[in-house]
Amino acid sequence: MAGNAVGLGNFLRFPSLVAQNGGGAFMIPYFVALLLVGIPLMWVELAMGRCGGARGVGSSPGVFALLWRRPAARYAGILGVLLPLIVLTYYLYIESWTLAYGAFSLAGRFSGGTAEDLKGFLASFQGAGSRWGVSAAAYGFLLLSAALNYWVISGGIARGIERLALVGMPALFLLAVFLVVRVFAIGAPDPSVPERSVVNGLGFIWNPDFSRLADARVWLAAAGQIFFTLSVGFGAMQCYASYLRRRDDIVVTGLSTCMTNEFVEVILGGSLALPVAFAFFGAQGTREIADGGMFNLGFVTMPAVFQQMAGGPLLGGAWFLLLFLAGLTSSVALSQPAVTFLEDELGWSHRRAVGAVSAFVLVAMHVPVLGLRAGALDELDFWAGTVGLALFAFIESAVFMWAFGPSKAWAEIHEGAEARIPRAFRFVLAYVTPILLAAIFGAWLWQDGWARLTMKGAAAGTKPWLWGARLLIAGTFAAVAALVAMAGRRRAGEAP
Repeated sequence: MAGNAVGLGNFLRFPSLVAQNGGGAFMIPYFVALLLVGIPLMWVELAMGRCGGARGVGSSPGVFALLWRRPAARYAGILGVLLPLIVLTYYLYIESWTLAYGAFSLAGRFSGGTAEDLKGFLASFQGAGSRWGVSAAAYGFLLLSAALNYWVISGGIARGIERLALVGMPALFLLAVFLVVRVFAIGAPDPSVPERSVVNGLGFIWNPDFSRLADARVWLAAAGQIFFTLSVGFGAMQCYASYLRRRDDIVVTGLSTCMTNEFVEVILGGSLALPVAFAFFGAQGTREIADGGMFNLGFVTMPAVFQQMAGGPLLGGAWFLLLFLAGLTSSVALSQPAVTFLEDELGWSHRRAVGAVSAFVLVAMHVPVLGLRAGALDELDFWAGTVGLALFAFIESAVFMWAFGPSKAWAEIHEGAEARIPRAFRFVLAYVTPILLAAIFGAWLWQDGWARLTMKGAAAGTKPWLWGARLLIAGTFAAVAALVAMAGRRRAGEAP
């Protein structure tokens, strides 16, 4: 589960969001969301998944139908299949960049390049100037990454995903610790601008601009990052938890998963790309890189770090390849809800389900890939990776705590637990978490919802790709809804 949570969001998405949303101003709603939404939802998803697994179901539509005996319950779980599929279509592309940059580092492609050169290299690799919107190298590494994902998913949970996490996670953790120590030895790379230093980069993260706290977009982005980084609101944790035994302790499992992820994200991830970007480019330059693409920051700043080190090409290759492993453990988890749904609800074989999900992703990923320069990837990430996750998290907490019942839900969470959650969290789970999510979402709709929906301020020529991203979401929703209806009829036919 920690391998599912720890991924590219910790090292690439998190620093970009901090840079885009006021530095330290972002961290206040971030920790509020962690305490009042992220950790409670982790317990909710693990409890729902374990409860469903004991009765032979592991996907959100099936679990919702089990906990909430209403015809609409199964359809309330659609987002638990839809959202991870949509996120996977662009996450896989970002993941393939880490594989490519690992190979480029080992080949010495970054040696001697300035920080500005690295910005240009990333743009060229992503397809700037290409008539197709993607470079041949980027597309080749994407296909290779997709093939590796298919190979791991085909092995199932124990033989594929778990083995990968057991090797990749400790290696990534140790190298990240080493790099944090080495990053702080850089100091100020340009002696003529001493204020641009790694230490002052930490100040950029931790000194809040309190005026930004009135902006609902900052709160929505913080909540979305908590869901994204912990992998809650996707339905993936439900699937993993369906494999737990009835007496397995989900209280400690949930808390340790959250804390492992937060240490990697805030302490390690927060001490790498963003402070280095500040040291090389300053506050304004860092924001510009982050605004150019949600995941760009790490691909510009980290190669600059490795050039300051002895054996930089080797260390850079190791870092990006291990980052690829972290992304791989998360991307295979994103495919699991759809695979589990097809197996449990429609009775498909594992091979057939994996093939169908992989084929869909292989086709759908061309929207964020070819439309990257027009903002299609960031559009998908906003609606699926931020708004969608907040909405589904609200639905989950409402179904579990209100429809299933607070007493039964509290007892389910503590089944087999060796530690008890403070009783105040029962109130948090039942009221604070869903009400806070509804308030953040409502405030965003009031402040920014209409402008976002109407694409106000979108650059000329980008709207066709932005609409393409939205149509991908809508089309996938319709397809999943049709499959859920089919599964409902199948279940009804099996009932005695």
